[in-house]
Amino acid sequence: MPHFTIEYSANLEGTVDLPTFCQHIRRAALSTGVFETGAIRVRAIRCDHFAIADGDPRNSFLDVSLRIGAGRDLATRKRIGDQIFEAMKTFLATLFEEKYFALSFEIREIDPDLSYKKNSIHERLRK
Repeated sequence: MPHFTIEYSANLEGTVDLPTFCQHIRRAALSTGVFETGAIRVRAIRCDHFAIADGDPRNSFLDVSLRIGAGRDLATRKRIGDQIFEAMKTFLATLFEEKYFALSFEIREIDPDLSYKKNSIHERLRK
């Protein structure tokens, strides 16, 4: 792990290069030095139906959720979060200038006893 899920308001289509944003997050996660290449997943989900703040149709959002395996101390999790959030803010900087954009980011630890996986990518990348 890390697995990133990005939910975004449909009105960002054409404004944010989402495939590049996904790659940007992937690179930011790698740059922390904490995660294996084969473990990183970044996916973006468009939200066609949303209501934000005062209802102004220009309002938009990106909500990023990061699920990571358990076991890292708070200082490490905080460093990861700070570094990745800074990368996101840099990529999206122009959206904040318009005053109609909200970015959120949350890190969640996964309970190892309740997480089931089968992955052939790790074997290939570890060679």
